[in-house]
Amino acid sequence: MRDLITTSLVCLLLATTSAPGHAQQGLRERLEQRRATTTISDLPAGTTVLRDLGYGPTAAQRYDVYRPAQAKPGAPILLMVHGGGWRRGDKASPGVVGNKAAYWLNQGFVFVSVNNRLVPEAGPLEQARDVAAAVASVQHHAAQWGADPRQLILMGHSAGAHLVALLGSQPQWLSQAGAYRPLGVVSLDSGALDVPALMGQPRVPSFYFDAFGHDAAGWATASPQQQLAGDALPMLLVCSSTRHFPTSPCDEANKFAAHARVLGVPMQTLPEAMAHGEINSQLGLPTAYTRAVADWIAQRLMHVSH
Repeated sequence: MRDLITTSLVCLLLATTSAPGHAQQGLRERLEQRRATTTISDLPAGTTVLRDLGYGPTAAQRYDVYRPAQAKPGAPILLMVHGGGWRRGDKASPGVVGNKAAYWLNQGFVFVSVNNRLVPEAGPLEQARDVAAAVASVQHHAAQWGADPRQLILMGHSAGAHLVALLGSQPQWLSQAGAYRPLGVVSLDSGALDVPALMGQPRVPSFYFDAFGHDAAGWATASPQQQLAGDALPMLLVCSSTRHFPTSPCDEANKFAAHARVLGVPMQTLPEAMAHGEINSQLGLPTAYTRAVADWIAQRLMHVSH
């Protein structure tokens, strides 16, 4: 029930991003009041959770590790990055963890949910560097949890989807942080795959300017479309086919995938007729959507070499 309430408020907030500032703020405050924390009782029986493991000096640079009851040596890792417009959100939110953790824990995965510094303390580039550092830390400690550091999939929603797509486009940032190359990236409904095109729209919600600033020269640096290189990670781009403001995430995903094909980078789009928040919170339920994402992840795991 909590997920349904949270999802409804997210959808209402997205639908009214052009509303006056006070109305937007009120909706955001109600959303924050409703936000809860995933507890052990929400997860499969026997799940163990290690909370607030640090990968940096600040309180925001923390992650939680969820281990399945029947953990087997060499378990794959699914590392999740929350959304929230680059300025809010939390690793323990039910929409971030809930159904996804339950599903992949039952598949024998170790599930990791990451927090990072946020605007105004850190912009998207610094946030991406935080995620890269978290990946390196998780891989460094993976054996302690019975996991294989080289069998890691990056996943993110909304702003988090932008961050993982950016790292997937420029995997050198991961290697610079000391991380092994992940097997792939799952981007859940990013609205910022092409940042210059996004910022050039006639109406752009203010939180995008809060994140990316007003200097057009810097937009390309934080844009997966412009940063995509030939050594990019394979990606699955889930996009809402019902969302069109300020840009269409499926149009962006298709353009991004077309660029990837030219470079020889494996990339697949997955349009879903779901609201932005539903793409996040409902992943893991017994649906064709979950099966499609799970099948893509399983295919990536088959490519691992020891």
